[in-house]
Amino acid sequence: MLLTDTHCHFDFDAFADDRPAHWRRAQAAGVHRLVIPGVEEAQWPGLPALCRQLSGTRYALGLHPWWVESASAQWQERLVAALDQAGPACVAIGETGLDVACKLAMTEQEDAFVFQLKLACERGLPVIMHSHKAHDLLLKWLRRFTPVGGVVHGFAGSLQQAEAFWKLGIHLGVGGTITYERAQKTRNTIAAMPLESLVLETDAPDMPLCGFQGQPNHPERLPLILQALAGIRTEPVERLATALESNAGRLFAW
Repeated sequence: MLLTDTHCHFDFDAFADDRPAHWRRAQAAGVHRLVIPGVEEAQWPGLPALCRQLSGTRYALGLHPWWVESASAQWQERLVAALDQAGPACVAIGETGLDVACKLAMTEQEDAFVFQLKLACERGLPVIMHSHKAHDLLLKWLRRFTPVGGVVHGFAGSLQQAEAFWKLGIHLGVGGTITYERAQKTRNTIAAMPLESLVLETDAPDMPLCGFQGQPNHPERLPLILQALAGIRTEPVERLATALESNAGRLFAW
């Protein structure tokens, strides 16, 4: 089975000791494609070169709400310029989004998010979104500016919210949360949603799986998330893998 990790911060320092070796470990586990979302300006120039170095990787360009406050006054122009220079390896806008736990005022977060959302609409690119206790606000803006597709990564909302995202063509990122039995709301929601609405992710080095708490997450653990998904949906692993691969390919035109 071949799998796609649709959200992995492979350019973070956790993998800096030997990125090619880390990628080989993931490939040996069956992960043949990986999307690296941009989160801040400093990342953007290095992502194209990283993806040229590691076959089977793609990237996205965006500004995460945690980094909006520290962004330069020219970040919007710099993002547009980076997109203008990007080739087909850039498959999305993001990681952008909203986070109520962020110290930055929500109005400023919304301004940054809406700029990137409009940009995704203009460029015909899907959008990778971070949402922490902000699903309804995110949905408000997505209804106004609906991109060609997207994903709410690490989804942990209600079934009603999940269905609302999917009606707008927004996929749900399924990550390590479902490996915890205590996460019943998320597990039940993911079990109830159409398979076509789901994509796999690790969010590595973040979002550790059950049994790996306190350790940096790794894309090689993506098959464990697939196994957990098969358990809560009571569907064959092989069928899930095939469908999820198709979903990721359509979402990122890859």
